Amino acid sequence: MTVFFPLDTARLRLQVDDKRKAKSTPAILSEIIKEEGLLAPYRGWFPVICSLCCSNFVYFYCFHSLKATWLQGQRSTPGRDLVIGIAAGVVNVLVTTPLWVVNTRLKLQGAKFRNEDIHPTHYKGIMDAFVQIMQQEGMGALWNGTFPSLLLVLNPAVQFMIYEGLKRHLLRGVNRELSSVEVFLIGAIAKAIATTITYPLQTVQSVLRFGQHGQPADQSKLLNSLRSVMYLLINRVRKWGMLGLFKGLEAKLLQTVLTAALMFLLYEKIANTTFRVMGVKRTVTSH
Repeated sequence: MTVFFPLDTARLRLQVDDKRKAKSTPAILSEIIKEEGLLAPYRGWFPVICSLCCSNFVYFYCFHSLKATWLQGQRSTPGRDLVIGIAAGVVNVLVTTPLWVVNTRLKLQGAKFRNEDIHPTHYKGIMDAFVQIMQQEGMGALWNGTFPSLLLVLNPAVQFMIYEGLKRHLLRGVNRELSSVEVFLIGAIAKAIATTITYPLQTVQSVLRFGQHGQPADQSKLLNSLRSVMYLLINRVRKWGMLGLFKGLEAKLLQTVLTAALMFLLYEKIANTTFRVMGVKRTVTSH
């Protein structure tokens, strides 16, 4: 996350600042550095790392707890893992959304926006951001973007479906195992397609978390979340056309694929080194 953090900064700026013209990712980063300083692409790094740690802890704790409770020694299946993964994802969203709302605000604080309607914020840190948001916008503002976040729990389901389809296609009529390179490539392709399909929701999620989306004030509280999502999607299409829903997609895909590649490489190196230090021969399995 640290290595490719600037890509996430570029993606978020393009999603939230709708008057910033869509350019290449290097051009956006160069613009940010020139206007805001060399460290600007890393603004908000610490709250993001904190949010990631908490989010991963909640997700994996829930996933393994639900799995142990449901299976009770029985053999797991991809279908069961998918259902458990979605359930763990829902719990994770409900518990950690306030962290991501604060994280989004801190990442964008001090940014030079093209949209003059965006008001600057003055948070001193994570705790001050929590206090100010609750005092000025109410407790509910900490869960801004929850509805699209819940819908985005389906992202892994789309990825899994595409992954399995590509895997079956490669192995059709052939009795062999997929190589590590093939597994990584079809995994990257599946992730890229799933990200592209769900990206408009990710854009809406970021805008809602930022809290300056100019939503009509007369909306029903009961249907507020659904109406906010529809309002933002329709408004963006009216202003910028269908491509407006995909501003920042290039940076997001670069970050997703490159992060996966680096994580895959580091995982293998760390695992091999650990087993070698322990003096244990590593068993290689195929999934």
